[in-house]
Amino acid sequence: MLKTHWLAFQLLLVAIEIVLSATIFTIFAFSTTATGSIPTVLRHGGPSLLALGIVACSTWPLVLNALDLYSSQRRQSAGQLLLRVAAAGITSTLLIAAAAFALSAPVPAAFPFLFGATQFACLALLRLVIHGGLRLLRRGGRNYRNILIVGSGPRAADVHRMVVQHPDWALHIVGYVDDHAYAGDEGGPIGEIHQFADLPALFRDHVIDEVVVALPRSMLSTLAPVVEACSLVGVSLTIPMDLFEDFMPPPRVTRFGGSAALSYAPVHHSRFKLAIKRAIDVVGATIVLTLTAPILLVSMAAIRLTSPGAVIFRQRRCGLYGREFWMYKLRTMVNDAEEQKTALSHLNESDGPVFKIRNDPRVTRVGHFLRSWSLDELPQVWNVLMGDMSLVGPRPPVPSEVQHYRTFERRRLSMRPGITCIWQVQGRNEIGFADWVKLDVEYIETWSLSTDFWILGKTLPAVLSRTGAS
Repeated sequence: MLKTHWLAFQLLLVAIEIVLSATIFTIFAFSTTATGSIPTVLRHGGPSLLALGIVACSTWPLVLNALDLYSSQRRQSAGQLLLRVAAAGITSTLLIAAAAFALSAPVPAAFPFLFGATQFACLALLRLVIHGGLRLLRRGGRNYRNILIVGSGPRAADVHRMVVQHPDWALHIVGYVDDHAYAGDEGGPIGEIHQFADLPALFRDHVIDEVVVALPRSMLSTLAPVVEACSLVGVSLTIPMDLFEDFMPPPRVTRFGGSAALSYAPVHHSRFKLAIKRAIDVVGATIVLTLTAPILLVSMAAIRLTSPGAVIFRQRRCGLYGREFWMYKLRTMVNDAEEQKTALSHLNESDGPVFKIRNDPRVTRVGHFLRSWSLDELPQVWNVLMGDMSLVGPRPPVPSEVQHYRTFERRRLSMRPGITCIWQVQGRNEIGFADWVKLDVEYIETWSLSTDFWILGKTLPAVLSRTGAS
């Protein structure tokens, strides 16, 4: 059966993918070479072209292996598999492009991307054909795996239903193990229930490929004999990590020192996409600072000439998880504005812990102009460069506001704060604090790069129309 020859199958798959990549590379290399005949190209650029070919043929299996795509994909859908293969293709293409540039290979600039796209199309098709073929074999009763379920309650019943609903997984349930058998009739599993003490006999009398734990959180402390038995006989143990699904989504595997750890978070954002977001922040902030430098200089001169005090106002704000930092703005108020805040508290027009006055008497004439065009926010681009803020994200509150937050309102601090946010382009200062929190949390939970681009695209019209600015 296939599972008994899995290593040989993996090696064969690697060999096929390398040969296929080498064939595609050879065709592309000698059909897209900029100028000259093949002997000329080999004479002048042969070594670098050979080195690029080695990179092009080896990156794909290396990246696939790094993404664990040479292990069994039995319980992966075709769509999930295709997404992971696409991630491998993008990574591989970028590595090939970097290699072509570093080696000065005699190929057109578009070569790595054309080759990468063709390589992805061919190898993704190969993977999908293999995946589909294996599913057909399993549906026909071939290449099955025997599993033992630890537990007998509703979670075990869920595992049973999942196995029944996916015949293409070809999983055969040998039985259930639970010292505290589920007493209810509804939701219980179908099959014989054994005791933990029966595990050695079960491993002796049956072929067990995998043990699946389906115990409730309260019974995880009883797993020691199961783990010991699986370790002694060398059978893999699978523990579904939906233990806190009523509070948290599935965890991410991380490291805590030298040990593996499970990281639970309300939302797991892609590290790769967050890295892209940070790169956009740095590039965007640099461009904005460069283009607006004359405006900043003129604004600072106007502040200096019309009002005593510093031209830059700095204030402690709360960033990611409440970490405090200095946020910078062009000063738009009188120099002692903070000292006057208590005396003006009766004029506060905002609900919640936020302090806002539409026609604030502390704002100077120049300050009113700067605020109406949001020019006072420009120095925050420096905060973006320093990493305290992002171009897009929830607005950073002052510490005195955060002290009055209710527990769930602190959720808006779970992402790096931004210069512009979703509620600024959907009403800005004209919405209440509860709506701020609701929109910020919605942004955090559904965040994507496309959302950031949409908010940035809506920000400029909002600024130009001076919607809600004060």
